[in-house]
Amino acid sequence: MTTRTILFDSPFLLGFDHTRALIDRAARAAAESYPPYNVEQRGEASVRISLAVAGFAPDDLSITLEGRQLTITGKREDPGKAEPAFLHRGIAGRGFVRSFVLADGLEVEAARLEHGLLHVDLRRPDDAVIVQRIPISAG
Repeated sequence: MTTRTILFDSPFLLGFDHTRALIDRAARAAAESYPPYNVEQRGEASVRISLAVAGFAPDDLSITLEGRQLTITGKREDPGKAEPAFLHRGIAGRGFVRSFVLADGLEVEAARLEHGLLHVDLRRPDDAVIVQRIPISAG
């Protein structure tokens, strides 16, 4: 039996249950290895995720954003289509689900399939720093 120390169990970090769940979800997603992907910094406020999806058509791919979880799904199941007889099959064609947990403020700008790579461009819009003054009441 192993004991896992969680940083967010500290009494000084109250209300971070959601953050702990995001970290656990990210750790599970990092264990996946198919399809391979790159994450590229493109300027101060832009990030690009590129997935190697050779053989997938745009209709075979789906991108959803729920809260801060970006999920990319690939399905190449056409039950009426006969599978060719491969002498060697080195290009994987199996379905996949790949998830990414996005930082606060990142927005999906565009998605494009190009030369077997699915590019998902993310951008952090310029935000003005908001300082909120909290009133103190006397009791």
